[in-house]
Amino acid sequence: MGIFTRARDIISSNINAMLDQAEDPEKIASLMVREMEDTLIELKSSCAGAKAAKRRIEEDIKTAHANTSEWTERAQRAVDKGRDDLAREALHEKRRHSERIESLENESAQCGGVIDQYQSDLAQLEEKLNAARERQRVLVQRHIHAVKKRRAQGDIRRMETSVAFDRFDDVEDRINRLEAESELAGPVRAMSLSDEIESLDEDDEIENELKRLKSASSARAS
Repeated sequence: MGIFTRARDIISSNINAMLDQAEDPEKIASLMVREMEDTLIELKSSCAGAKAAKRRIEEDIKTAHANTSEWTERAQRAVDKGRDDLAREALHEKRRHSERIESLENESAQCGGVIDQYQSDLAQLEEKLNAARERQRVLVQRHIHAVKKRRAQGDIRRMETSVAFDRFDDVEDRINRLEAESELAGPVRAMSLSDEIESLDEDDEIENELKRLKSASSARAS
């Protein structure tokens, strides 16, 4: 299992936990991107650590090579002096450093493989992170649009079923009553004026009859 595969499993596990706790799509997308960013930082840190370790191993290899050369020279001096016993001990030291060189070179090769894997994983994660950021941007815009559309539709439904339209109905009823009253007011006044004119004619009849009664009374008195 590669380093990136393990990191991907960690991301997946963390994101699932986030999804269980978050309901806001924008927040979820942001958490996913942030988790990938955090993982990228961790991978970069691990890669940097592996490179530092490889540099230390290479320094140890150089030191081991220098020691090997030094013990070779010492063995040669011992031989030149006729000290085969010292020469043998020097050659044993040379072998020890030579074996260390082999071990360090194997370790360096393994460390190089780890670095290569880190770099490969980093390239994949950076590519996926860029894609995730673009998807986040698109999803956020879609979410904003969907929220606004839902809010607008909700406002429309509330207006259709709310007391606002009941108030419009009340206002319309009042206007209808005012219109009806205004229509009734005109004819009523016209009828009142007509009655007044007719009453004048009735007054004339009464006055004329009153005059006739007075004339008749005067005639009887004479």
